[in-house]
Order: sequence, then structure tokens, then C-alpha cells
Amino acid sequence: MTRPSGRLPRIATLLAGVALVGAACTPAASTAPSTAPSNAATQGASAAPFTGTAYPTTAIDCANPPSGYTGQISQIVAVDRLTVEFHLCKADVSFLSKLAFASSSIQDTAWLQAHAPDKTYVRSTNGTGPYMLKEWVEGDHVTLEANPNYWGDAPKAKTVVIKWATEAASRLQNLQAGGAGGVDGIDNVGTDDFATVQADSTLKLLPREALNILYLGFNVDQAPWNNEKVREAVAIGIDRARIADNFYPAGSEAAKYFTPCAIPAACGGTEWPAFDAAKAKQMLTAAGFDFSKEYDFHYRTKVRSYLPSPTEVATDIQSQFKDNLGIKIKLVVEKDDTFLSDASLGKFPMILLGWGADYPDVTDFLDIFFGTGADKAFGTHFPDIEQLLSQGATQPDVATRQGIYGQANDLLDKHVPMIPLVHGGSATAWKADVEGAHSSPIGSEYFAVMKPGDRDQLVWMQNSEPSGLYCGDESDGDALRVCEQIFDSLYTYEVGGLKTIPALATSCDPSTDATVYTCHLRDGVKFHDGSDLDGNDVVLSFAVQIDAAHPLHTGNLPGNWYNQYLFGGCLNAEPATCEPIAPASPAPS
Repeated sequence: MTRPSGRLPRIATLLAGVALVGAACTPAASTAPSTAPSNAATQGASAAPFTGTAYPTTAIDCANPPSGYTGQISQIVAVDRLTVEFHLCKADVSFLSKLAFASSSIQDTAWLQAHAPDKTYVRSTNGTGPYMLKEWVEGDHVTLEANPNYWGDAPKAKTVVIKWATEAASRLQNLQAGGAGGVDGIDNVGTDDFATVQADSTLKLLPREALNILYLGFNVDQAPWNNEKVREAVAIGIDRARIADNFYPAGSEAAKYFTPCAIPAACGGTEWPAFDAAKAKQMLTAAGFDFSKEYDFHYRTKVRSYLPSPTEVATDIQSQFKDNLGIKIKLVVEKDDTFLSDASLGKFPMILLGWGADYPDVTDFLDIFFGTGADKAFGTHFPDIEQLLSQGATQPDVATRQGIYGQANDLLDKHVPMIPLVHGGSATAWKADVEGAHSSPIGSEYFAVMKPGDRDQLVWMQNSEPSGLYCGDESDGDALRVCEQIFDSLYTYEVGGLKTIPALATSCDPSTDATVYTCHLRDGVKFHDGSDLDGNDVVLSFAVQIDAAHPLHTGNLPGNWYNQYLFGGCLNAEPATCEPIAPASPAPS
């Protein structure tokens, strides 16, 4: 059985039952890791001989890691055909949730070797999931067909068609339209359309909890935002409640912390300071701010649950800068397909962006943005925050974690690399006859459990076309959702919830100190092309993401590798990225 359906569990109980101990590991001393797999042979459970691999070949000495490596993975080992060990540098409260995320999906070794070098794996796939990619008509739709050899419960719809429309009104119109081939479900119902859907007996509205954050981000290395006093002033000069009240649907709220308070241990420390325009203007004057200049403010127009009306919100912030602070800002619209990547590389002085939960833990918010694996979007990292986050990630006790994260929240208030604006409520909407329809709190709706009335085809309309289908380096939810229909990870989330359950692994069992996880793979799983799943597929799937120097670490767009966020950093990479180290410039002659 796969992905048993059930009611959405309360967030406060989601981490219950996970064996977690805060002791750090101390792997044996070793040399710097090699990029070549091990040739040490072990005999697996199958009749054919199995040669297990390990990555790196020699475990990383966590007390003395390779230069620049801040990651938490010491080594991954295929012990035998159906057993894989993850050796960590320290206990990780949220490890199983990280395994369940779409970027941790398992790829076939031969497929990666054939399709990573020329990046054809961005638009062609070979997964183990309930659906297979049938066609991708650029600019129009993606068609998935049921996998006849799926290891879990057979998909209820033979075909899934994924379409996209940037405007909420257009998505709703397509849902309301009747006839064969019509849309069965849509993402991100418009703020003004909630009531329309609720009043229509042929439709149903399924809200999501606001597990996200919209923020205004500063690159603390770029003037004038490199002045902490200036950032402190702007932090109290933006009326967050005005934005939430005017542009967001029911279930939204002005942010008091960066992490939504529904997540355990998230909201310790002092709340974000209250709006005070007069004081903010005085602080800017005292800091010597140059009011004569115009400053760029970068954003994209793609609708997300954390930002249902991008241009309207950006324009309101522009007005608030002028009216509340006397600052002129210029709105700069960035391309959807490159904005996230460019932002992660620290190209913009000030941005409007957001984040939706991948799993229900503080690490998925604070560590992602301010921990050792954080990218360059906010510029130089703050070591005092990083130190606290490293402590919090190892603690199983909620009260202890809340104290640690409370201190981190206070430091965010002090340093102001960003301003948390709104936790945005959102919803999906469906035709009333779609059985199994649900909203995922993290936007990972699972189409295989849905039956669209008496139709064999389920049609889903989201905000945008996926940027690619190798989700090791995709960070946009519209791509990740499609990947989750095609690929499987070792663990997954229950339908409509955030409880982790086994998928390609029957279990991943922690050691006493929770620094080694032994994963037992499901036997008999086949990839779409008929290849058998084994432990080496797991090792390579992670190796190509961990090591920026790996020959198969090719990717789609720079800066989008998820490994740095989930597991703290990459080998042989530029600081705060999973991008290969640039060759040194030749010395001047």
C-alpha cells in the first residue's frame, strides 16, 4: 500500500514517534573525499552478484571536513542490494522529512549516466512513481500516463493532464467550464474567488494552512542596505497588517515571526517590532540615509500561496516606502524562470519573495535561509545565528528547541536580513465529483488517489509551466509537484498531511544517537524502463547532488540545488551554493 489517505494531522504532533537523540557523531579520521564510487563488493539478496558503492569512498571526518564543506552527510553506503546507510555528522530532528522531499527522489543509475551529461533529464524521465511522462507540449500542457507496473496502489485515473494559467480568474473559468476535457482541479484560488467557489454546488474549496512566509529581503552586502540601522528602520516602516488585510484571503495573517507559529518551537523570542512610520523616518535620518536616490526592488509576477497578487503587493510596498519612509523605489520585474536562481546567487539588493513549507519543522525555514546551507540571497551569513541553528537542529525536546530558536529570532530582529510580511492562506478548488481531491499543506497534491467522476482523465491547472523535471535542482513548487507524480523518494508524506511514511524504503531506522540511518529498500521495485531499484541507485541519486565536482552534477539552472538547503552544504562548491568552484583566474603577466 502507498500513501494511505487520512485526515490532516495537527502540526504539533507531526514529529511524534521519531527516534531522535542530540549526540553528535565523530566519524573516524579520513582523507578528503574522492568523487569515484567504491568498488568494494558485497553479496545482496538477489541471485546476481551485487557490487555496493559508497559516497564519498572514505567517510568525511566531520571534525575536520574538506575545505568549505558545511554539510551534515559524512557518507552514504550501499551495504547490500536492499540496504543503504546514511552516516550523518550530527543528529537531525527532521531527517526523515528531508528524505520525503521531492529533491530526494531516487533516480536510476544508468539513466543518470546517460541523460545528466547533456541535461536531457530536464525534460525526459525514468522514475518509479505512479505516473510516467507521456508528452510535454511546451507552453501548453504535460501529459502523464499511469504506470502499469507501479509497486503501490494503482493510480485511479489512467491519464493526468497538467495545464497552467498565470491568472487566478482564468484558472477558475477553466474549472467552471463544462464538457469533456475540462479542468478538474486548480491551484491557488484567487483571493476574491473563495466566495464564488463556495457558493457553487458543482465545485468544492479545500483550504490550506498558511505554512509559508512572504518576506522583503535585503542583500546586506549591497548599499544602502549594508547599514544595519537602515534595515532596522525599514523593518518598522512597513505596515504588514495592511498588506495581509488588503491582498490576502481568509486564513492569512501578518507575520510576527519568519516561521509560521503552527510549526512547533517556531515562535520563541520577541515578536517582530510593531509598525511605526514616524520612528522609522527618524531612524533613517539619524543613519544618514540618502533620500535623493531611487532604489531597485526586484520581484516576479508568478502567483504563489504566499503571494496571491504579486504586482498589487509590490506596488503597495512601493507606496509604503514613499509615504511612510520618504524612500523612492523602482519596481523591477524579473523573469519567472531565472528569478529564484539569480536571487540565490545574491544578485539583487532588495527582493520580494516567499517560501512554502517543505516539511513541518523550523529547520525548513530558519536553516534554509540563515543556516550554514543558506544561499547568498541575503549576502554574508551571520555566524551568531548559524551557531544557534546548528544547536536547535539536533534537539528532540520542543521546549529546548523553542528557547534556542527564540534566541535566533531575536538575532534576526537585530540584524534584519529580511522583513517577514505575511503568512498567506490559500486553497485548491475541484469539481465536486472528484473523489480523493485534497489540498496538501506543502503543495504536493497526489493525483494517483483521485478519481474524476466517471472520467479516465484528471486535468489539473496550476500557476505555471514546470521549469524542469529533474527536481534535484528545481525549487519551484509547480515543478516539484509534477516530479512527485513521476518519482518516489525513500519516504513520502501521507495524503493531505505531513506525517512521513515509508515509500521506496520499508523503513529507515536510526542508530541510538540518531547519526546513522539504515534504510531497507522495498524489493521488486522497477523504474519505468524496467530497470530494478537497488542501493546503488540511492547512493548515486544523492552523490550527484552533494558533490559539485561530480561529472553528473549538471543541473538545469545555477543556484537551485536543494541539497545545500536540506543537508547543510555541498562538496567542492562555491560558498553557500552547490555550484562548482570556479577555476582560478590566471595571474597577470
